[in-house]
Amino acid sequence: MMKHICKNVRSILLLIITLLVPSHCFICNVRTKEWKTTERNAVKIDGYDDAFQIIDECAISGKPSDKLYDAVRFVDKNVIKIYPDLENKQELWKTAYGSWKLQLATGGGKFTAFKPVPIFAFAMIDEENFGNGIGWNEQNIILSLLGPHDFNEKRRQMLISIDNFCLFGSSVTNFVPGFLAKGIGLGKRPSDFKSSGQRPPAFTFIGASDNALIARGGTGGIAIWTRLQGDIRPAAYGTA
Repeated sequence: MMKHICKNVRSILLLIITLLVPSHCFICNVRTKEWKTTERNAVKIDGYDDAFQIIDECAISGKPSDKLYDAVRFVDKNVIKIYPDLENKQELWKTAYGSWKLQLATGGGKFTAFKPVPIFAFAMIDEENFGNGIGWNEQNIILSLLGPHDFNEKRRQMLISIDNFCLFGSSVTNFVPGFLAKGIGLGKRPSDFKSSGQRPPAFTFIGASDNALIARGGTGGIAIWTRLQGDIRPAAYGTA
């Protein structure tokens, strides 16, 4: 049970950490470069536009439709045709840059129904880091994690690490209790997980547009994010 809790600690750590860390904090040291979104460089096979129209509409509204899973499944099954070569995969990766709000998720590999996410949860990808966390809204972030990513273009897979743990935009990394740091793999690199016989935390991208990002997590569940118009990094990690 404890192992399961540690793996899902991103959604529960707030309640524990706020009771354990000192009240004095430091600003997270993260460079907030501006990013530019790119048009998705996908091969639009028959059915692609119809599928992504459904995905985009559901991502923006946060409400699943009866056709959503089939639309995502279509993209997933045809991903090799849609992103056939390295250039296509690189553009998919660049399209994923930005700030995203988690809208819908299946909850695990065996589930086929997307459900709305009841809290404000975000993800952020820039040239150097991946970050995620929770908050009241995009201006008021409560808990956030940040660390370098390693994108395997051939597999469309992003391996992630956690180096910073922030509360209300300020780093409390140095005050995270040891058992919690171990639970989230604080400071560990993908090679550290592999050397101990574990799979590192990762997301595999299924598809992306100007409005939606679709990815599969380590448990096989699929998540859909919608793009936020603003840059969430200042609220989540402070300024350099």
